[in-house]
Amino acid sequence: MPYSETILTREKGEWIAMYQQAAWVISVVFILFVIFVFLYVVAHSGQRSEYEPIQKKGYRIRNVWFLVVIAAMGLATFYTLRDLPFERPAHAADPTVVQVEARQFGFVLSRNEFRVGEPIAFQVTSVDVNHGVGIYDENMELLAQTQAMPKYTNTMYYTFEKPGTYQVLCLEYCGIGHHVMTATITVVPSQEGEGK
Repeated sequence: MPYSETILTREKGEWIAMYQQAAWVISVVFILFVIFVFLYVVAHSGQRSEYEPIQKKGYRIRNVWFLVVIAAMGLATFYTLRDLPFERPAHAADPTVVQVEARQFGFVLSRNEFRVGEPIAFQVTSVDVNHGVGIYDENMELLAQTQAMPKYTNTMYYTFEKPGTYQVLCLEYCGIGHHVMTATITVVPSQEGEGK
């Protein structure tokens, strides 16, 4: 094993140990908190109190809490979904349009060779059942994905940054031959001055 891989493996192991230690400490603190709450409730469960003041206070707290939760969820929804629907990137003017047809058990691409830096709009559909379309690099890392559905076209925009051979794999179980549903994309280096 090369020296750099040895260091990377050791550091990865240290990170995993650190996360496990953090999870252990957080779990213990949470368990102690639950035990404390349980003991507090047991100790005070025999006390009698007038219900009406407790009910009024609880309703006030509930109303405030409701508004806080609605505001927090509204902000979270706004900030996470404000870019929907996902359109093509602004810098990808006039992308190369590629028709992708998914079928049991393969993909038909209208083109499968591209240049580095070439913006591409994959027009993805299916002729039979739902499929997932994922583009993987040579390290089998997922780079882009979308859904392939019958009678509907999804557009997936992507620009390859490195030359190499990329795999297109189905991400949704579609039948007995799902595991053989692949296609290959070849990306070659861009030529100096081309397209400028």
